[in-house]
Amino acid sequence: MADCFTKAQRSLVMSKIRSRNTRLEERCFSLLREAGIRFRKYPRGIYGNPDAANKTKRLAIFVDGDFWHGYRWNKRKNAIGTNRKYWTKKIERNIERDKEVNRMLRRLGWKVVRVWGFQLGPKRRKKTLRKLNNIASLL
Repeated sequence: MADCFTKAQRSLVMSKIRSRNTRLEERCFSLLREAGIRFRKYPRGIYGNPDAANKTKRLAIFVDGDFWHGYRWNKRKNAIGTNRKYWTKKIERNIERDKEVNRMLRRLGWKVVRVWGFQLGPKRRKKTLRKLNNIASLL
């Protein structure tokens, strides 16, 4: 299927997509505060560039979008309608990179928390908050 935008229009649309302070991240940051977890947003100098971290407690927090990071990827990858080869390669590399980052941070003594986008919706909010409270009690 052809793109409905010109190259210039597509470039403009894509440039408006934020990589920081997204709605999912803001929801997650709110839950972290509610759970009593102290953190800094987008801290520098930590392998893998977590979305939030507490350096003194060595806690790295990543907020992962369901599509971009491959939640239930084996079920979802067949639903991609256009440019399947490109998206499959891209998302499978994201999944592998996430695993590499988790391994490295754990090897360096960090606790790694990954919060999926679906966990931040209104139906899962309480359950996610309980999990974060459990993490806070371990710190």
